[in-house]
Amino acid sequence: MFSEELKKIGWDETSRRIAAMTDADVRRALMPGHRCTVDDFMALISPAAEPYLEQMARLSRRYTEARFGRTISMFVPLYLTNSCTNSCVYCGFHVSNKMKRTILTPEEMVNEYRAIKRLAPFDNLLLVTGENPVLAGVPYLARALDLAKPLFSNLKIEVMPLAADEYATLRRHGMNGVICFQETYHREDYNLYHPRGRKADFEWRVNAFDRMGQAGVHSIGMGVLIGLDRDWRTDITMMAYHLDYLRRRYWRTRYSVNFPRMRPSENGGFVPNAIMTDRQLAQVTFAMRIFDHDVDISYSTREPAALRDHMATLGVTTMSAGSRTEPGGYYSYPQTLEQFHVSDERSPQEVEQALRAMGREPVWKEWETSFDRPHLVS
Repeated sequence: MFSEELKKIGWDETSRRIAAMTDADVRRALMPGHRCTVDDFMALISPAAEPYLEQMARLSRRYTEARFGRTISMFVPLYLTNSCTNSCVYCGFHVSNKMKRTILTPEEMVNEYRAIKRLAPFDNLLLVTGENPVLAGVPYLARALDLAKPLFSNLKIEVMPLAADEYATLRRHGMNGVICFQETYHREDYNLYHPRGRKADFEWRVNAFDRMGQAGVHSIGMGVLIGLDRDWRTDITMMAYHLDYLRRRYWRTRYSVNFPRMRPSENGGFVPNAIMTDRQLAQVTFAMRIFDHDVDISYSTREPAALRDHMATLGVTTMSAGSRTEPGGYYSYPQTLEQFHVSDERSPQEVEQALRAMGREPVWKEWETSFDRPHLVS
C-alpha cells in the first residue's frame, strides 16, 4: 500500500530539496528527450523554474497535443447529497453545521439527470456525495448509477473511500471512474483538519487508490486542496510520488489530476494557509504535463473563466461546465447550500464557444456503453 511508501519520503527533506533546486536542475529537466523523474518535477515547480515558464508552456502544449490532440473532455458534477458524518473544519458540509441536509430520492435523481441532459449534451457525469455510509452508502450509489446509466455513457463517482470489493460492486453497476482528493499528504495537518469521522483515518484514505486499482477501476482521479497545508509545492510533490507509484503498479488504469485552490472567503470563514497565484497554478500544470504526458489534467469551474480558457490551449484536457455544487442544483433544490461557489458561471454553450474560438474541440462523449458488454464471436 502507498502509505508504506509514503513513510519513506520525508516531508521536511522534500521541502528543503525543492527550495534548493537550481537553474541547472531546471534546465536538465527541460532537456529534449529527457525522461522526467519526481526529482525533475520538484525542479519544475520550484522558484528556480519561474524564469522558464514560457519554455515550459511550449513544451506542455506540445506534449498535450501529441497525446490528446486539441480536444477538451467535458463533464458535469451532480451532488446527490450534502449529508455528511465528518468534521472537516474547512468544509461547508461539516457535520456540526446547522443546515438543511438533502439526500436525493431516486425520483429526484432522474429529474436531475434529465435536467442535465436539457442543459447540454453531457455524457460524462460525476456523482458526488458527502460521506454518510448509512444513508448514502454503496446500495444508494448503486441505485444512482443504475438510474444514470441509460442516460450517460461515462459515470464517475467522488464519494467516501470504499473497500476494494465495494468498488468492484459499483463497477458492475456502470461506474467507470473514481475521483478522490487526498486533501493533504501532510499527516499532522491532515489529522488537524479531519478530527472526527471516518475521514480522520489517514491510511484508509491514502490507500483508497490502491483499492481502486485492485478493483480494476478504469479511471482514477486524484488531487490535493491547495492551501490546506502551508507548503503546496511539497504536497503536490507527494501527489507526484503517488501518481508514479500507481502508474507502475496499476498500469492498465487511466489517471487524472486536479489542483483545486481554496479561497479565503469560502466554507465558513476558513482561511487557507497558502495562496497559489494563477502564474503558480500554470507552472504546476506545465510541470505535471512534462512529468506525465498521459495524465488527464482537469480544471473545474472553481477557476476563473479567462484562466480556464488560456490553460485549455496549454495542458488542460478535461473541464466541467455549468456546474452546481448544491445537491439537486439542476432541477430539484436550486437554493440548497452549495459546497463552494464557482468562479466560471458561464453556460456550457458559452464554454463550448470559447473553446472552439481557441481552436479546441469540446468532447461531450468519450465512452461507449457497448465497451462494457462482452462481444460475441461467430
